[in-house]
Amino acid sequence: MTTLTKPDEDAAPAAGEAFLSVRDLKVHFSTDDGIVKAVDGLSFGLERGRTLGIVGESGSGKSVTNLAVLGLHNRRKTAIEGSIKLDGQELTDASEKQLETLRGKKMAMIFQDALTALSPYYTVGRQIAEPFMKHTGASKRDARERAIDLLEKVGIPHPRQRVDDYPHQFSGGMRQRAMIAMSLSCNPDLLIADEPTTALDVTVQAQILDLLKDLQQEFGSAIIMITHDLGVVANMADDILVMYAGRAVERGTVREVLKNPQHPYTWGLLGSMPRLTSDVDEPLMPIPGSPPSLLNPPPGCAFHPRCGFTDLVSGSRCPGERPELAPGRAAACHLTVEQRQQVFIDKIQPRLG
Repeated sequence: MTTLTKPDEDAAPAAGEAFLSVRDLKVHFSTDDGIVKAVDGLSFGLERGRTLGIVGESGSGKSVTNLAVLGLHNRRKTAIEGSIKLDGQELTDASEKQLETLRGKKMAMIFQDALTALSPYYTVGRQIAEPFMKHTGASKRDARERAIDLLEKVGIPHPRQRVDDYPHQFSGGMRQRAMIAMSLSCNPDLLIADEPTTALDVTVQAQILDLLKDLQQEFGSAIIMITHDLGVVANMADDILVMYAGRAVERGTVREVLKNPQHPYTWGLLGSMPRLTSDVDEPLMPIPGSPPSLLNPPPGCAFHPRCGFTDLVSGSRCPGERPELAPGRAAACHLTVEQRQQVFIDKIQPRLG
């Protein structure tokens, strides 16, 4: 059952300020063991022509958030609260028929595993042509030509011959390109890419990312890049939203977050990445512990059981009080700005290089 509540008036960003505006979003699932708070009060905005990178460990709520944007959750089993506006249109209370008119035409998604997302029973060309016919009323012949043009645009060799191939006849990189072509068939204004380079070798990854950037310049789409790879974000995104346990813990531009991270969780993500400039014998800095269960998340700051800096916070604020993420460049942490800057300079920056 879906319930709607009025979003917090202080949540950021304000409605109407962005092409995509998500405010105080909550997505909760009912299970036999209890309520899973997959997303628990998330706010962000995205302008046309910009790319937002959403990063975090598996289970942090990245994909659940974007499935909510697309309206792909089972509404009978999912409680969704808050506001999702796309170009001023509210999506959380939109009917399935209204969402179907938007999916593919106004917003589209590149799924993580193209082999699973593409149907094995239909040719690649038919799967690209189908949304184009549905949303534009084009003939089969015109839709086929559109599919061929898109396959050529995304770099599939001999597209006129390959348009009649099935997904299993494509390599992993080619399937991902075909998935991109399908998502772009109607020139959507919002493109959500869910780990689009997972399981691809590094050269193909680079090609896919370059392709997305080129297509964004051509079509002016807003892009959400869901990933756990900060290297991908550095290459693709304009802004970064760091998620942990269903909430945003840090937000800023790519340069701000990668050059001067402010949240201990972001420090951990950056410290766990191998670097070409570091000593080969230098150990990585993994984040201790495991992500919390969203059935029973820790009280207060959800990251405090894994944080190595709680001793710098007076009293019991970390386990007792949940820090909020302010608008703009911000981190949801009880450490003061001065404390965070000092810890970063003294302990984190030397390790990151």
